[in-house]
Amino acid sequence: MEARVVRTVKKRQVLFLCVFLGVSWAGVEQLRYFVEEETERGTFLANLANDLGLGVGELSARGPRIVSDQNMPFLLLDPLTGHLLLNEKLDREELCGPTEPCVLPFQLLLEKALQIFRAELWVRDINDHSPVFLDREITLKILESTTPGAAFLLESAQDSDVGTNNLRNYTISPNAYFRITVHDSGEGIIYPELVLDRVLDREEVLELTLTLTALDGGSPARSGTALVRILVLDINDNIPEFVQSLYKVQVPENSPVGSLVVTVSARDLDTGSNGEIVYAFFYATERILKTFQINPTSGNLHLKAALNYEEMQTYTLTIQAKDGGGLSGKCTVMVQVTDINDNPPELLMSSFTSPIKENSPETVVAVFRIRDRDSGNNAKTVCSIPDDLPFVLKPSIENYYTLVTESPLDREKRVEYNITITVTDMGTPRLKTQHNITVLVSDVNDNAPAFTQASYTLRVRENNSPALHIGTVSATDTDAGANAQVTYSLLPPADPHVPLASLVSINADNGHLFALRSLDYEALRAFEFRVGAADRGSPPLSSQALVRVLVEDDNDNAPFVLYPLQNTSAPCTELLPRAAEPGYLVTKVVAVDGDAGQNAWLSYQLLKATEPGLFGVWAHNGEVRTARLLSERDAARHRLLVLVKDNGEPPLSASVTLHVLLVDGFSQPHLPPPEAEAEAAAAAPADPLTVYLVVALASVSSLFLFSVLVFVAVRLCGRGGAARAGRCSVPEGPFPGHLVDVSGTGTLSHSYQYQVRLRGDLGTSEFKFLKPIIPNLASQSIGREVEEYPSYRNDSSFR
Repeated sequence: MEARVVRTVKKRQVLFLCVFLGVSWAGVEQLRYFVEEETERGTFLANLANDLGLGVGELSARGPRIVSDQNMPFLLLDPLTGHLLLNEKLDREELCGPTEPCVLPFQLLLEKALQIFRAELWVRDINDHSPVFLDREITLKILESTTPGAAFLLESAQDSDVGTNNLRNYTISPNAYFRITVHDSGEGIIYPELVLDRVLDREEVLELTLTLTALDGGSPARSGTALVRILVLDINDNIPEFVQSLYKVQVPENSPVGSLVVTVSARDLDTGSNGEIVYAFFYATERILKTFQINPTSGNLHLKAALNYEEMQTYTLTIQAKDGGGLSGKCTVMVQVTDINDNPPELLMSSFTSPIKENSPETVVAVFRIRDRDSGNNAKTVCSIPDDLPFVLKPSIENYYTLVTESPLDREKRVEYNITITVTDMGTPRLKTQHNITVLVSDVNDNAPAFTQASYTLRVRENNSPALHIGTVSATDTDAGANAQVTYSLLPPADPHVPLASLVSINADNGHLFALRSLDYEALRAFEFRVGAADRGSPPLSSQALVRVLVEDDNDNAPFVLYPLQNTSAPCTELLPRAAEPGYLVTKVVAVDGDAGQNAWLSYQLLKATEPGLFGVWAHNGEVRTARLLSERDAARHRLLVLVKDNGEPPLSASVTLHVLLVDGFSQPHLPPPEAEAEAAAAAPADPLTVYLVVALASVSSLFLFSVLVFVAVRLCGRGGAARAGRCSVPEGPFPGHLVDVSGTGTLSHSYQYQVRLRGDLGTSEFKFLKPIIPNLASQSIGREVEEYPSYRNDSSFR
């Protein structure tokens, strides 16, 4: 059957905006659609996009949804076309019963942006039910003395259809005694009455059988029949009469089954069987017969089944009192069911969104409505959620609520929220319903990786093997998924001269740092660089940390002797006056060590000497001093082998050979060592200029020696400073003449000054020895220097 669909709009258009706490309600007049029952599934009803003035694409984009109270999908919306279709066959009698009109309310919910439209589907009745008599045979006992015009009320037929399709007329089969009349009860129910037209004569007719036909108003009309059996009785001239023609009673819906509702009472003035009264239902519907039962003797009306205010609020019962002679009287019992708070509120979820992105502004999480099937205060509800959650409930019209975020959510603080929505009615006792939902918070890349330390200090010993793991940097990201995956990298150095790419590398996945080549403490003692940690979010976030690498020293450098020089063609010779006292400073071995720390602590040791016991070497500063007074028996030339050793593990060492020449005075020319004599013999004759210089030096030395002797005699202490002069071969090249002040371990005491002037272009050298600046303090100054400059104990650098 093709559906006839009509959309009615009472006004042309009334459009207004109703914004109530975040929910928009459509201001278009309520939409109304009509469909006949038993219409085939899939029948087109209307185009909602056209009715709402929306484009088809706009309607689909806004997420339309059909919501109804019946909790059954009787309508289907095609979001692509906007067509509203019938989803199943509808049976008006099953949906609405005798209620007319049969209206099925529903709502159109648009989720984006949230908007609700109210609509109704009116189900029209079709004539698909025939009138039915509950009793297929009706028996009437009529006294023969009954006068014409007497009317006998017959049982009414029932028709499930409504309106014009409902019961409309009764007919009786043709006969000579009776006709049928129809009466309206005032409640839309018609009753047939059998009217006597002619006096009965029991002797002529003992029994009549007639056919009663009930007709509805459908097109074509449907009918139902019942047999009316009429028994002609002897006279019984009193009918039962009820004490009240109308009984009204209120019964709570929670009354137990079997409880007494009301007692009806009738009386009959006749005697014998004509005065015995039997109570029974007259014109009782199937619902009444299932709900109530009456005691035929006492007239007590009891509950046969539980009452439900939400299904039926009022029952109208007709009770007949019939005597033994077949006469009957009737009364009406009106039972009003009173409501009690026996239905907890219901929460009907219309829309729910999860997960919710963190840091989002106010977001609608859920849209739902509350329904309570009770009435009055029992149907009033209060909706709430816990106060310690960042969500808020916003009420709307028609018992709709929206659950929205009160503030932006932070996934790093809380990943999910378990929300309990509590709905409580205002009845007595109060009933409540709880609905639990879980809202997940999805991650946004809002946290940069964080290093466990702002700076890292790594130590690596020099001479390491390449690709050595020297340390690890670590960063964590409190985000999740790809937003928490950290990648490490080396950042370009601030100093472009630092070859960072050839020094270290980093594992991008775990932050392990590796030395790419062997490091040399003497070349590079420390360097620093920055590492970056970036996540894989979009856009990626990053952070930096400073890494400082300290190269630790290894004892890989032997001591190096600066003085006396060992790589010249002629060795240095030190002059020692025979008048020198014990402790006389002969010379000082100056050495350095390229290492650091205790690896550079140098100690000096005399390994071998021409005259053991004559000389001694101070272990900490390398000063070579006389150990006793010189005698005439001591050889003129001495050779000393001094060992310089560091304090590393294992220790490294170097040796140096000293040549000492004993002289009676500084005017006496010194004797060359054997090696020098051999070289001189092989050399060409001396330059005349050299001879002149030697003579001049001898004269100056004699004058200086005389001055020293005079000074010693004046001081009467015999302790004068002695001078020494030496001739050393040095690498060729001009050197400016100046006073050289060297101090500390491995150097001469600052109490002595030498003026050296070397001229490589003349092939000759001048060496002038001056007396101590502070007389008699030469020996004391050595110990004082160690105390004033303690760093010289650990550092042998020649400054």
